[in-house]
Amino acid sequence: MSWQTYVDDHLMCDLGDEQRLTAAAIIGHDGSVWAQSANFPQLKPEEIEGINKDFAEPGTLAPTGLFINGAKYMVIQGEPNAVIRGKKGAGGVTIKKTTMALVFGIYEEPVTPGQCNMVVERLGDYLIESGL
Repeated sequence: MSWQTYVDDHLMCDLGDEQRLTAAAIIGHDGSVWAQSANFPQLKPEEIEGINKDFAEPGTLAPTGLFINGAKYMVIQGEPNAVIRGKKGAGGVTIKKTTMALVFGIYEEPVTPGQCNMVVERLGDYLIESGL
């Protein structure tokens, strides 16, 4: 299965009532894009560095915020070395760290934070179990 299939079929899947994530991607720890939805924002190298640093040292993004292509998300919760969750207006982001990659899901209402978390973290857990 290609990485693009994981994004298209698992991350950008229908969540019911024609709802789906706004954008999604699988990105290597080094910032290389493995696959992404057509409208996923371009990440800057310093943004990837900040995300990786927060996974290594939880709480480093909380004071400054999480940035994705210059858009600031307030870090609301997470799990050390596993998940970062951010909020911006009526939407937000979930980032799940796997052995080799970061799985991103970006959402806007009416999609809920819980729906985004479920989709992103389920795929991330599957990739971890697969050694990826």
